[in-house]
Amino acid sequence: MKFVVRLFFRTLRVILGPVMLIWEFVTRPKGIVRPPARQQAVDQECRAFTLYQFSTCPFCIKVRQEIRRLSLTIERRDAQKDERNRDDLLRGGGQVKVPCLKIADPSGHSEWLYESGKIIEYLRGRFGEG
Repeated sequence: MKFVVRLFFRTLRVILGPVMLIWEFVTRPKGIVRPPARQQAVDQECRAFTLYQFSTCPFCIKVRQEIRRLSLTIERRDAQKDERNRDDLLRGGGQVKVPCLKIADPSGHSEWLYESGKIIEYLRGRFGEG
């Protein structure tokens, strides 16, 4: 029975995954346009962020869409297919759960922010333009 359930969900992922990625591309939001100096400052701030994600996770897609809307250049790491990224996520954040935004400060300390809603709220509060 377990085998049948796993096979069902694996097949569902294979079918729905590409559809979700196409939908993400089609519904891609337009980004905020900032003055070049301000955008450069935002890009500099974004170097402290890393998004751990799965490519077809609906919550990760939601966060990526917000990142595009806010015109942010945040490094993305696939924690589903890359074992090193999965291990980094587990060691640093304490759990393999996505999406997860790693926020590093200049002193080397890192904060790991889970939950798509909290990540979006944080990014809007820090980079939202009005």
